[in-house]
Amino acid sequence: MSGSFDVVVVGARCAGAPLATLLAREGLKVCLLDRSRFPSEVPSTHAIQPNGVSALRRFGLEAAIRATGAPAITKARFDLDGVVVDVSDGAGILEFGDSPMFCIRRSTLDQLLIDAAVGAGADFRPGTAATGLVHDNGRVVGVETPHGTVAASLVVGADGPHSGVARMVGAREYHTTPPGRLFMWGYFEGVGGPGGVANVEPRIFLGKHDDTALLAAPTDGDLFLVAVVPSQDEKRRCLADTAGALKQGLACFEDVAAVVGDADLQSPVRTMARWHGYFRDATGPGWVLVGDAGHFKDPTPGQGIADAFRQVEHLAPAIVAGLGSGDIDSRLVEWGRWRDRDAWEMYWFATDLGAPGPTSPLVREMIRRLVAGARGPERFMRVFDHDLAPSKVFTPPRAMSAAVSLAASGRVSPRVVGQEMMGIVGREVARRRLRRKPEYLQPGVGEVAQGADTESAVEANA
Repeated sequence: MSGSFDVVVVGARCAGAPLATLLAREGLKVCLLDRSRFPSEVPSTHAIQPNGVSALRRFGLEAAIRATGAPAITKARFDLDGVVVDVSDGAGILEFGDSPMFCIRRSTLDQLLIDAAVGAGADFRPGTAATGLVHDNGRVVGVETPHGTVAASLVVGADGPHSGVARMVGAREYHTTPPGRLFMWGYFEGVGGPGGVANVEPRIFLGKHDDTALLAAPTDGDLFLVAVVPSQDEKRRCLADTAGALKQGLACFEDVAAVVGDADLQSPVRTMARWHGYFRDATGPGWVLVGDAGHFKDPTPGQGIADAFRQVEHLAPAIVAGLGSGDIDSRLVEWGRWRDRDAWEMYWFATDLGAPGPTSPLVREMIRRLVAGARGPERFMRVFDHDLAPSKVFTPPRAMSAAVSLAASGRVSPRVVGQEMMGIVGREVARRRLRRKPEYLQPGVGEVAQGADTESAVEANA
């Protein structure tokens, strides 16, 4: 069970398995480890945004994804307390690289990704935990497992939010955000009647009514996924009766409840209660973190899977070029800078979208005015597809115009509108200051990724 490799990847799910595939296809000798045995579940919203499906096509896996029976989702409905955004065929999602969305259980998706890695030539070792790292002159040169040492020129941590690799290398967290919501999801069987989910309109539902958010869509296995997302202060009540809380939350959304009808809820209801948002140091001598191991955002907009693919597609060529030319450290530093730039706006958009409490009247008014325009629904959904930066849509002039309109309507007092506007401006100023802090320090390379200020971003956030 020991051996020597170019790269050892710890974690074989949405980040690790595709990375192993791409590296093995380039002729690198790759070992892929995971403590789990597959197929198995893992906390996830299941949504694969169109840009993630486009990546799967480039990985050569789109046909396998379609073969799972999960419907290709070509429509979306976003309902924010009655402000409704409808996106249909040819008017939004399908224009994003000609790719639909998919919603697939992780027990299905992860196995497909692993099969591709094995088919590409990666040495896959399930049920094998990374118990330690091997160092040589301050550099990581391998992984210790219960079955022996796996030596490698590079160790990749793709082992999720509770990454053991991140902990063992001492990767620092920065720009952290607290959890705003509890995520609960379950699968309904029998939706669509005798014909199953094939009879259900291929639509994903995203919404928030008062203080309860929801994501729902048909998935593989002839099942229908419903995720209900209450605020964290409801955690104790919801965890005491997860099935009851899920059904109660579903009832808040009449259109989705009508689709589910009398279908049976499979048990158990899965939950994710303990989490927080963060960036972690991306790389160091002999190691790099990818996917949730290095960066995690509020799951409300369902970005995690597509983001993992996005990172992998940029990381794989950096590894191949770096190992080939001998400048792997500098290549990975550049990749880490790209990761932080690429994730920055979506990170805060997800944080705001998943914040506890009802949506503010000003934010609702901004979205209402946006989607009323001819291209408004398309632009709104392009933000969710990581195709258009939120700052290009939710601009200061639009915020000010919405504030003036809302104050003039008499529905909300000018004082409240002014306080909300000042809060938005204050958050934006604070985040721009944070962005001027160093993204991460590179031990052993002596390079600061951004700016000349070497104060720890974690300390700056405190």
